[in-house]
Amino acid sequence: MPTALRRARREFGLATLTLALFAVVALRFPDFASGRSLLSLVDDTALLVLLALGETLVILTRAIDLSMAANVAFSGMIVALLNRAHPDLSLWVLVPLSASIGALLGTFNGLLVWLLEVPSIVVTLGTMAIYRGAVYLASGGTWVTSGQMSASFQGLVRHLLLGVTTLSWLALLGALLAWWLLRFTNAGRGFYVAGNNPAAAVYAGVDVGRAQARAFALAGAIAGLCGYLWVARFAVAYTDVANGFELQVIAACVIGGISIGGGVGTVAGVVLGCLFLGVLKNALPLLGVSPFWQTALSGLVITVAVIINARDATPGRRRILEPRTLAQAGTPGARPSP
Repeated sequence: MPTALRRARREFGLATLTLALFAVVALRFPDFASGRSLLSLVDDTALLVLLALGETLVILTRAIDLSMAANVAFSGMIVALLNRAHPDLSLWVLVPLSASIGALLGTFNGLLVWLLEVPSIVVTLGTMAIYRGAVYLASGGTWVTSGQMSASFQGLVRHLLLGVTTLSWLALLGALLAWWLLRFTNAGRGFYVAGNNPAAAVYAGVDVGRAQARAFALAGAIAGLCGYLWVARFAVAYTDVANGFELQVIAACVIGGISIGGGVGTVAGVVLGCLFLGVLKNALPLLGVSPFWQTALSGLVITVAVIINARDATPGRRRILEPRTLAQAGTPGARPSP
């Protein structure tokens, strides 16, 4: 079966499963399907969508970023502290600053992975701890609460446009920009090439390390932006903001069909994965499922998704060059076959 068709069938199945879960809960709890509840569900999922899109760029290059949630916490804390100290400071300064801080943290990850050739899981496990510690150092362990934040700082994410919050519109815009990047730009296609076959990427003119560094920088910028969005939406900044959220982000990517092996996946799949987790997260408490079972069930869903991805990726894995061509390329004087 062609890879594109298999992927489309998988995404259709995920969409059907999400709708079925939603319908089952709505039949038992009619308010779950109300307009207000739907808007709240989308709003609750918006941050997950944005962060999962950033993580997707990294995973496509056959890397992983475990520090995104810590990036969110640090970037959010810095702009919250600035807002507390200078409540008249414009959002035109704070929002780009938050994204810039995140981009710097992401770039640091990318440079370590690229220049030192350290595995990304090791790098980001270390920087995750560093960034968490930096949050404590910056804040002194104190909280920035809603009463210390300006109205404009908190109000942007709640502003309604056509009945939908700015936060939800940003998630939609992020998905559209990610789709455009991956489909129509050389940098986006380079992410796929770097993840598909790093050894052969050179034949397509792609520097794998540079592509990974670029993906980390973009993911960091998204995490930095989400730092502001997070503290503004929940009206609080503290050391443990988004603690453990990186696992949900990676789960959304994997459930949405992004292969941990790199080079496979779509933006549509990621958004569907986020919506599935969003419905599941909102449905389980209504069904009276214990928080302990919620964690176990989420872990089961992730494990099943990884197994499905592994089975799907094996026969349909795209290659830049076939093995025979690579063998010829490695022989002195040999010319790659067309």
